[in-house]
Amino acid sequence: MEVGGFHRRRPAREAGLAGGRWRVEAVPELGDLLGAEAPGGCQPRAAPAPLTRAAAGRPAARGATRRACPGSRRARPDVLLLHGQAFTSKTWETLGTLALLAEEGYRAVAIDLPGHGDSPPSDAVATERGRVALLDHVLRELALRRPVLVSPSMSGRFAVPFLLARGARLAGFVPIAPAGTAEHPAQRYRQLQTPTLIVYGDGDAGLGPRALRRLRLLPRHRVAVLRGAGHACYVQRPRDFHSVLLAFLRQLGPRGTAVAPRPDPR
Repeated sequence: MEVGGFHRRRPAREAGLAGGRWRVEAVPELGDLLGAEAPGGCQPRAAPAPLTRAAAGRPAARGATRRACPGSRRARPDVLLLHGQAFTSKTWETLGTLALLAEEGYRAVAIDLPGHGDSPPSDAVATERGRVALLDHVLRELALRRPVLVSPSMSGRFAVPFLLARGARLAGFVPIAPAGTAEHPAQRYRQLQTPTLIVYGDGDAGLGPRALRRLRLLPRHRVAVLRGAGHACYVQRPRDFHSVLLAFLRQLGPRGTAVAPRPDPR
């Protein structure tokens, strides 16, 4: 595979699961996904569009993507997974998250953010506006309609501004000790109605509790504290993380219609 000048896909890995078949692909050019047929009715738009940086300020062209598609589609939201500073989209494959979500009937997509994994750096994401535009572009080009956005650590600098600017485009939000929460006024959080599951490890003395101070202002939130875990709690306690993630997803209607607040730990 040639990163930057991409010409062919990395071979896909398939596995049989109780709910059907799933596929994980690493595709270093998002545009190549658009015409590719996926199993289980998990099909992006038919006509690919080049991911080029246009005068309107679109993000740069290339980015690596892994996706897992269920054998049968139920009325469930898609799931878009970002990653932390030391990780990539492959982390979600290694942890079994992509396969698990597909088995449960969710179309799951994990991307390499610019400058990580197989995605080259991009000047377009140097600003908050550019980072929001990147996620706008990802949702549009991968035909993710009101997905649940999972955002650990560093990726909060992409996900939190996107939530505040485009909350209505998300069925749900799962921040995992995200960065960048304190950079936005409290009132902006209070105005949002996006169902949110706040996750952090009880051994995280840094970003986890700092992010919680802002995120608990979201009106429709729940909090899950993973015991015996630090900052990368979802990596250290994947079973516990998967359990709380699936419980949250199951409470969401196909359009993210139902989640009740729960008292959070103080």
